[in-house]
Amino acid sequence: MKPRVLDPRGRALTDSLKVETHRSSLSVILLGMLFEGPMHAYRMQKSIKQRGVDKIVNVRRRASVYQALRQLLCMGLIEVHETVQAEKRPDTVVYAITDRGREMALAWLPKMLATIGADFPKFPAAVSLLTMLSPDDARKQFEFRADAVRKELNRLVAEKLAAGELPRLSLINNEYLSAMLKAELAWIQIIIADLASGSFAWGHQEHNQVEAVSNAGGQKTDNEYL
Repeated sequence: MKPRVLDPRGRALTDSLKVETHRSSLSVILLGMLFEGPMHAYRMQKSIKQRGVDKIVNVRRRASVYQALRQLLCMGLIEVHETVQAEKRPDTVVYAITDRGREMALAWLPKMLATIGADFPKFPAAVSLLTMLSPDDARKQFEFRADAVRKELNRLVAEKLAAGELPRLSLINNEYLSAMLKAELAWIQIIIADLASGSFAWGHQEHNQVEAVSNAGGQKTDNEYL
């Protein structure tokens, strides 16, 4: 039997909270920050950068956080806690998470941790179209990517060293990204070597091999009915 998801008070979450509408990584991140206490948007943006969350969610546009907050507000997952007025500056809106927001975040988070295949990054899509390039050009692009991965790994190492004695959980995103990039770099190096050696079937050769395998599979399937 599937274990129940409980909130911090030990209450089982209701079935109505299984709805996945409007869930996004940024929305869950913002709800998680509001778990810690009421915050205004600028503090959230600053915290996102300080924690390295900007490496895992797209907040390149400054309006991204404000748009996500408006959506959470419309859904009733957060509310306006207070509006702070200041002379010669726009009012600052401080947000707080609602009870429904807590429950929704606790329904989303386990699924996000346990589920694979929900993301659609660009790199695998490009890899699936490799034969549009020549083997030499494909190898060159992988070499460029390998260099970029090494630079990012070095940046993550420097970031971890600069963090000093912070607890491991505070740097868990850094650890995850480093592990993923190391695995990617190892795979890219294998592909570069195989492209250099000419071991890949390419162009018409690759097409002919696919046709041969497909035809063999079709004959086997037909024979199963005899």
